Amino acid sequence: MEGQYFLTRIELDEKSVIHRSAQIEHERKIAIFDLLEENYFEPVQDIRGPYTLYLSVSENRIIFDVRSDDDSRITMFSLAIVIFRKIVKDYFLICESYFEAIKTGAPSKIEAIDMGRRGLHNDGAHLLKEQLEKFVKVDMSTARRLFTLICVLHIRV
Repeated sequence: MEGQYFLTRIELDEKSVIHRSAQIEHERKIAIFDLLEENYFEPVQDIRGPYTLYLSVSENRIIFDVRSDDDSRITMFSLAIVIFRKIVKDYFLICESYFEAIKTGAPSKIEAIDMGRRGLHNDGAHLLKEQLEKFVKVDMSTARRLFTLICVLHIRV
């Protein structure tokens, strides 16, 4: 981890989420675990961390509430859900195809779908990284894992 710019805790607003499938819940757990293992998260105010991130959805916006370890707010900002709507919808569709292919598909079909799934995930992470630049700097691995969490929050949309 670079300097003091990292997350030590991530909380999702469970009130804004409806029922999740076992696969989605598994993806959420992995994303949070991997994020906490390694991440780069530097608010533009240059206030050193470590940080806690509360993610929620309110009024068609994804809320990022960044706090210090003593739970005092460092910054809070939001991104419009509409920015991510199409890519998240496409990502969920290809994930459904992937989970179905795993059950009965040929290895070549599974691999092709997985390549498409990873490509869409990367596209979503790039989009998120660009949108976050005004508020916080993140590396690509952090953006990928945060995109997964946004998908989890976005599931009701």
